[in-house]
Amino acid sequence: MGAISDETGKEQRKAMKKVEDSRTEQVYVIRSQHINPQGRLFGGYLMQWIDEMAGIVSRRHCGKMVTTASIDNLNFKAGAYQNDMVVLVGRMTYVGRTSMEVRVDTYVEDYRGNRRSINRAYLVMVAVDEEGIPVEVPGLLMETEAEHAEWAGGEKRYLLRKQRRAEGY
Repeated sequence: MGAISDETGKEQRKAMKKVEDSRTEQVYVIRSQHINPQGRLFGGYLMQWIDEMAGIVSRRHCGKMVTTASIDNLNFKAGAYQNDMVVLVGRMTYVGRTSMEVRVDTYVEDYRGNRRSINRAYLVMVAVDEEGIPVEVPGLLMETEAEHAEWAGGEKRYLLRKQRRAEGY
């Protein structure tokens, strides 16, 4: 592979964005309309909020319209109940040429601000133009060990998704 010119290198660095540039947090209060027959937060509402969060994070990263390509993992760890404050935190973990992986963590927050994890999800979002054609996205600049570790996990998940597609899953 040839060397990258200084001008090309500057353009690539300019196109890079930090994880913190698109990190987003949203708080919901669980109301009666959000409750299932077992008295807990209905999973469908949480799935909608998670998808919306991933859309916001990925739009902030790429500056384009996006569409959900897949939800790799949606792990319900605990329930949330009426009047609980539910906090969703979304962050970019991995980017490809046109796709972006977003991690969304969901917590129940008590009145003292203590949080306990109730859900973690990984979603793949794709940047698209006006015709719905995938378009390139900026690179991701990792600044912390945790961000590098998340990137490594994202690479593994990307390869697993690719393998699953090849196998027809």
